[in-house]
Amino acid sequence: MQQQNLSGVKRLIAATSNSRKGFSAAWKHEEAFRQELVLVLVASPLALLLGNTWIERVLLLTSVLQILIVELLNTGIEVVVDRISPDHHELSGRAKDVASAAVFVSLVLAASTWALILVPRWL
Repeated sequence: MQQQNLSGVKRLIAATSNSRKGFSAAWKHEEAFRQELVLVLVASPLALLLGNTWIERVLLLTSVLQILIVELLNTGIEVVVDRISPDHHELSGRAKDVASAAVFVSLVLAASTWALILVPRWL
């Protein structure tokens, strides 16, 4: 049965299976994803410990989790571009560069969030 014909719980189970495959592929093929996952695993408990309020904890935690989200999207774009053609093309390079820039912005956002919340406590 094709996934687009599924509904309800069956669709949810199929979507969960696809997500698991996506996480597995990212782990297997993307060193950046593995590194960022380690960052999230280290930073998550720190976010819960270092945040003084629930708002601070949520901001610290979501700022690092969004890095993984953007990295997964970046990986998806790279895979599709490589699937279309392994040959160098200006537009393919631009798509990969823009996706990479999105990852960079997510890293800057996380670092800025952590700095704005934690640095004032040490000054």
